[in-house]
Amino acid sequence: MNIHFIAIGGSVMHQLAISLKKKGYEVTGSDDEIFEPARSNLEKEGICPPSVCWHPDRIRAGLDAVILGMHAKQDNPELQRARSLDLKIYSFPEYIYEESKDKTRVVVGGSHGKTTTTSMIMHVLQDAGRNFDYLVGAKLPGFANSVRISNAPLIICEGDEYPASALEKIPKFLFLRPHIAIITGIAWDHINVFPTFDIYLEQFRLFIQSIEPGGTLIYNKTDVMLQSIVSQHAESIRLVPYGIPPHQITDGRTIVEIGGQTGKLEVFGEHNLLNLQAAWLAVNALGIEAETFVRAIGSFTGASKRLELVFSGPSTTIYRDFAHAPSKVMATIKAVRQQFPGRRLIALLELHTYSSLNPDFMVQYRGVMDGADDAAVFYSAHALEIKKMPELPAETVMEGFQKEGLTVINNKDELAKWLEGRVYKNATLLLMSSGNYDGMDLSSIARDIVERES
Repeated sequence: MNIHFIAIGGSVMHQLAISLKKKGYEVTGSDDEIFEPARSNLEKEGICPPSVCWHPDRIRAGLDAVILGMHAKQDNPELQRARSLDLKIYSFPEYIYEESKDKTRVVVGGSHGKTTTTSMIMHVLQDAGRNFDYLVGAKLPGFANSVRISNAPLIICEGDEYPASALEKIPKFLFLRPHIAIITGIAWDHINVFPTFDIYLEQFRLFIQSIEPGGTLIYNKTDVMLQSIVSQHAESIRLVPYGIPPHQITDGRTIVEIGGQTGKLEVFGEHNLLNLQAAWLAVNALGIEAETFVRAIGSFTGASKRLELVFSGPSTTIYRDFAHAPSKVMATIKAVRQQFPGRRLIALLELHTYSSLNPDFMVQYRGVMDGADDAAVFYSAHALEIKKMPELPAETVMEGFQKEGLTVINNKDELAKWLEGRVYKNATLLLMSSGNYDGMDLSSIARDIVERES
């Protein structure tokens, strides 16, 4: 097979390219920007483009497939040439399906928790010695890459509702056609693509319809909106609802009970317990027993930046988390509050996505940071500029969050001063962002401050 990638430098695109190279395919690709670690990863495999630009001449008759990344626009010169040659062009998820037609497909969808749930399933299957392929949106301990395509009989995919490509402007998860599907919950996101909640909700109705006939849908029964749309599909698929499993918190550790088996967890929070229960139902459907699951899940430490422990001292703990959407922020703050009830909670949230920087969406954040004792929201003019969005007044943010004592910060110097001014004794610092705080290594800065005060 000869495969060419348009926009090979993407965080997941380059991982697929590497996986196909390892499978024995001839792989080429181009991009107009390639950042680390993608550049080094591609160079190591000998498939990094010779120069960072588009190469229409590399699109030739005889290519078996052209895979189009989200970064490439409709006027891309390579895409135009591929279309003129009538080559087969796939979006990323379309091609994943092509490689997985004969596999059992497990797809995890939802507005929140899908990366962690997918990671939990992968962790348990690997611990149990199962052979499987995967697609996940984060770096995981024990897995060299975030994509694996081989001749395995099973594939585990994180299913994203974001559009697949410039040509296929429908959600990625609609291409994957699962035999076993999970929906972790629905909370309006991606306002730039789905301008109303009804339009967003419709994507999940379509996802349910895409499940293979006779397949299984594992869904979060605590989500009222999700329950309302699931009930419409009871005849064609098997419905498996789930909630929070029995558990207790002792000395800062969560102990869970699954199928009569109990074990301690490294992760915590009700949202993670929901993710865990969904993962259990999925792997059980694949033949994994409770004893195996509980033993394996006890060593799961989480996906990158999902309540990831940055620092732990005698009286201070620092976590960083990918939380950015309102439901994710609320769930993460609640988890930390419940896990460390005797400590002050200092929470810092960066607004970085199109939705979170949109003034019309700001009301969705009302009350989400109420569980923090000391809270700040940061966003940069640079992020607004890159996304070509208008200025976001601090007053609009304050009005949206409705959090007493909330600090709104717009530049890096003020952010550093705010961190310096906190009291960290007997406290937990929670850093929440899908961005990078305008280029600041905030985890290291915060750790240095806390260590200096200790």
